[in-house]
Amino acid sequence: MHDGRGTVCFAMLLTVSKRLEFSASRRLFVSRWTDSENLAAFGPETSAQYGTGRNYIAYFIFSGRVDPVTGMLINISEIKKRAGEIVDQRFDHKFLNEDNPAFRPAAAGPPTAGNVARQLFVDVEPLFGDVDAKLVACHLIETPDRSATFYGDGVCEVNHWFEFSAARQTMSPRLTPAENARIFGEAAAVHGHNYRARLTFRKQKPDGPIVQQQDLDACIDSLRQELDHRDLNEAVPGLKDRPITTESLAAYIGERVKASLPIERLRLHERADFFAEAWSDGNMFLGMQTRFSAAHRLHVPSFSDEKNATLFGKCDNPRGHGHLYLVEATLGGNYDERSGTLYDFVEFRKALSDSIEPWQDRHLDLETDDFQKISSTGENIVRALWSKVDSRVSQQLVRLRLWETKNNRFTLRRL
Repeated sequence: MHDGRGTVCFAMLLTVSKRLEFSASRRLFVSRWTDSENLAAFGPETSAQYGTGRNYIAYFIFSGRVDPVTGMLINISEIKKRAGEIVDQRFDHKFLNEDNPAFRPAAAGPPTAGNVARQLFVDVEPLFGDVDAKLVACHLIETPDRSATFYGDGVCEVNHWFEFSAARQTMSPRLTPAENARIFGEAAAVHGHNYRARLTFRKQKPDGPIVQQQDLDACIDSLRQELDHRDLNEAVPGLKDRPITTESLAAYIGERVKASLPIERLRLHERADFFAEAWSDGNMFLGMQTRFSAAHRLHVPSFSDEKNATLFGKCDNPRGHGHLYLVEATLGGNYDERSGTLYDFVEFRKALSDSIEPWQDRHLDLETDDFQKISSTGENIVRALWSKVDSRVSQQLVRLRLWETKNNRFTLRRL
């Protein structure tokens, strides 16, 4: 789209997420199915007659317009208060199959991660009819290896993680030795990673498990046998003649999964702060995280002290407070089949470092130019940071996330 002056503009989506925790027990079991059918769908835990336990993490994700005066899309404390009441009353320290009517045998289904995420959304969404922001999704982490997201349009995604360790030389057989040395530098030497892969499956209004546990287990076992403790350049026939990069490896694993399961996308972390994500439609993305420390104060000069205290609470401390912020940038663009890369790792890291450098160890309101006229809310920080990063990565930025704390996340996406 254009702004009427010849400048190309892009539609953007801003979301605010609040993280809440709860503990519960549940049994994955459908009474009308045979024991073998339940075992195939849910795995061995279906035999836990009295339930097995989980420490859940739920993210309630809101979208809407940012108030130009307060700099807030929604008051996060209200999410904590309203959603927290639902979590406390209906989910926390419950045996979900019996204590929550939504998961009784005659109801919608057993308390899988996807069904619990859906029910949290259904229960919480009506509570925010009096605000402009709307609940658009609920993301639920059941274990470090399993999570799900339910969206307002009825789509459900489930995520399953697995790990493997492998050695590699980052290089492409399609490049000359000189090109490999120039592009990959020290990474062209033999080294290793503890990889962590996320498989995402997606379905509109699923009426049962999106993927059977026995099929998933068989797929992951096959991948581990092929990749775990292997030299990826020499010991994996399927990777012969392919670039050995994180992007190429993510695409390869995605292809392997797609041969037996309806995968939507595959994310591969070679380390906690760097990943490649290959989508089933051929798109490739690259993500990187970094941190910066800064102080700030949430305060609107035109408001009374009482109104500021009501709106911002402790965050309105006149002497300020601070955070160790976490930033995650995701790039899109054209994947180069010859080199196996989407963007240069070193340049990506430098772009993030240079973007946050003016804010590092500064008071955002008193020592930077970006927040002289706007409040330094998470919403405004992520919006101010977008242009800094995007201009340094050839306008390939597609998503930018900012964690103010582990409980408060702000995300800006290019649509």
